[in-house]
Amino acid sequence: MTEAYPLSWPQGFKRTAPTKRRTAPFGKTGSRGYKQSLTTADGLQRLIEQLELMGAINYVISTNVELRNDGLPRSGRRAPDDPGVAIYFQFCGKAHCLPCDRWNSVADNLAAVAKHIEALRGMDRWGVGDLEMAFAGFKTLPPPGGGVPVDEAAQHSNWWDVLGVDPDATPDKVRDAFRRLAKKHHPDTGGDPDIMAELNTAYQEGMKR
Repeated sequence: MTEAYPLSWPQGFKRTAPTKRRTAPFGKTGSRGYKQSLTTADGLQRLIEQLELMGAINYVISTNVELRNDGLPRSGRRAPDDPGVAIYFQFCGKAHCLPCDRWNSVADNLAAVAKHIEALRGMDRWGVGDLEMAFAGFKTLPPPGGGVPVDEAAQHSNWWDVLGVDPDATPDKVRDAFRRLAKKHHPDTGGDPDIMAELNTAYQEGMKR
């Protein structure tokens, strides 16, 4: 299962060296007309707006910023040493991740992902392709979490079989089974993307009953 805190960086994506991070040109205009830096809340608002407009579902915004009660990054906290962000979501039936750590603040990296999505949405407006076509060029990455072996998972068609629980298992038991398998098959310990996808899908189905 993808953690919103701390940052869960997707396997296979290169990190930006701290010495190469820069101040982003985004910002906002203050009440007196001066340009101000974005707050985490500002970046978050821009990102969520674009995710909603795009039609993304089940999104998780993963950062090193402590969470609010609603599970989103809290504004007004000390800037973390690692400002990277990773946005996990589902679109057109596939799991994707858009990570960004090019800029030196969480707020600006959130805003950068928002800008990226806005640019992709332009394909719909301009009539040259569409969003589904745009994301076809991205590597489909299910959220980090783990899973069962592919050959074993292929034998199962039900989420409870994949997780090894009863069909009427409580949410707590579903969550415990998922975490147990995630620990065993986490990508950081050599897990496979197909395995992650199988287990993540089973977990989502089990939790939304």
